[in-house]
Amino acid sequence: MFVLITGNEEKIREFQLALKGSGIRFDVLRGEKPELRSDEPCEIVKVAAKTFAEKLGKPVVVEDSGLFIEALKGFPGTCTRYIHERIGNNGILKLMKGIKKRRCRYKSAVGYCEAGKEPICFLGTEEGKVAEKERGKGGWGQDPIFIPNGSRMTYGETRKTGDVNKFRREAILKLGQFLNP
Repeated sequence: MFVLITGNEEKIREFQLALKGSGIRFDVLRGEKPELRSDEPCEIVKVAAKTFAEKLGKPVVVEDSGLFIEALKGFPGTCTRYIHERIGNNGILKLMKGIKKRRCRYKSAVGYCEAGKEPICFLGTEEGKVAEKERGKGGWGQDPIFIPNGSRMTYGETRKTGDVNKFRREAILKLGQFLNP
């Protein structure tokens, strides 16, 4: 049993779906985690997980994800949420105007820590490209502008209730394998 620290209802649902049937249970503490400024999501979640594990005296899990666009030198990266709240997907698309090479990578880092121990990071990634325009109403965040490799459609066009993005599912399942070997 662990405590998931997040203020994001979608992340709670995705953890529930990804861990369904594993026997792994968790409580949720709704709130925001302190965010270290770093280009590496694993570094961010390790610091946050350690901080909360020591504070609560319980095993803690935090997740941080970001969209890393190669042509923008990794921007918005670990600042994806902040940038999304300020300029949204349309702002990202404006920055990409005229750029032909649209490769990007989603990263999801799941940090786990028990009080008195060192934190661990489980990373999930997914390659893709940035769409030319927003497409679809499904999902959340950058789903309407992210086209995963092997697809011609954005996550916004293909996501349905009950889906978990590949990159986040991968990280959560690594956590599950660690907790339930």
